[in-house]
Amino acid sequence: MKLTTAYCILVTLLFVLIGCSTTSNGSREPAAIAKGDTITAAAAEKAKESNDSERLAALWEKRMQQRAANDYAIGPGDVLEINVAGVEEMKNISERVTGDETVSLPFVGIINTKGFTDKTLRSEIRRRLETNYVRNPQVSLFVKEFRSRQVAVIGAVQKPGLYNLASSADTILSMISQAGGTTDKAAERIMFIPAEPAAPDKAKEVISAMPVQLLSQDPSPLILKNIDPIVINLDSINRSGNQMYLNMPALPGDIVMVPGGGEVLIQGWVEKPGAYKITSGLTILGAMAAAGGTSYPADTASVELIRTNPKGHKSTFVADLDAIKSGAQPDVPLLEGDVINVVSYGPKLFAYGFYRFFTTVFNVGASANIPIR
Repeated sequence: MKLTTAYCILVTLLFVLIGCSTTSNGSREPAAIAKGDTITAAAAEKAKESNDSERLAALWEKRMQQRAANDYAIGPGDVLEINVAGVEEMKNISERVTGDETVSLPFVGIINTKGFTDKTLRSEIRRRLETNYVRNPQVSLFVKEFRSRQVAVIGAVQKPGLYNLASSADTILSMISQAGGTTDKAAERIMFIPAEPAAPDKAKEVISAMPVQLLSQDPSPLILKNIDPIVINLDSINRSGNQMYLNMPALPGDIVMVPGGGEVLIQGWVEKPGAYKITSGLTILGAMAAAGGTSYPADTASVELIRTNPKGHKSTFVADLDAIKSGAQPDVPLLEGDVINVVSYGPKLFAYGFYRFFTTVFNVGASANIPIR
């Protein structure tokens, strides 16, 4: 009786398994027609990397020229400390630049600071004093607080937040250093959103709009919907000898985002399905190896790579593992959020069903307590 019940259960499971096989990719051709392959995925990644490299090179040239030509201008919110020797009313006074970019000083009056650097503003104060009040005035001026010279450093860094630019010598790398450096969960790339000349408050707007608890996480889904950042691939620039790009001069309003390494999800007919941490250079083949390889019913010619872009659009690419191993199809580096779905191949699943059926039956039969008369 026990054995008969076991047979019934196993037969039911077999038919369910066989029924599922009809919905799996029994024919490989429709999958190849409906979806792109890894050649398409690799070409898209290469085109994006090439475009980022060109944008990075152009921005590097532009900012290096700007660094040689000018210091940073004084802006709204900056606090100036001014001292004029021999003038009691102007001894160690602090003044904040107003929102309309003016500052009011004794004997000097109101100065519109727009376009002034600390050097040129000191010269203007000296000129006005010398014209009306003091012969050869000795004026000292320095910016005590750089409220208008801030860069946002967010994501997988030790202390995410807004950081002040002390001088034109500050770079992307030095701003990350001010934030305590990257964490052990950081990805091998930096997403750089350069400030537009007319939008120096961009960084502050991003920080103020984000929940504090998310600053140390990967904020890319929140702020990259309508922004195309320059992706600086650290591994790539190290191999190409372009480490100089990390010394890109930083400007007020820049956003330096260090995304987290993230995970890739592997599901379907693999030995160890689950979530796997993205490591430097992880590809489809590497992820499959980490998951213990494919199990027998897997359709190794139609492994799906499902990728979601920053705007939420999903693309599916089909990988042929044997073609990748032979070099006929490119292996694709994985990104956080990727999903690898290993589907079954109908005939193999059918055979696997019978195999499981008979091995289970024999195991049940061998262990069943059958009375001997």
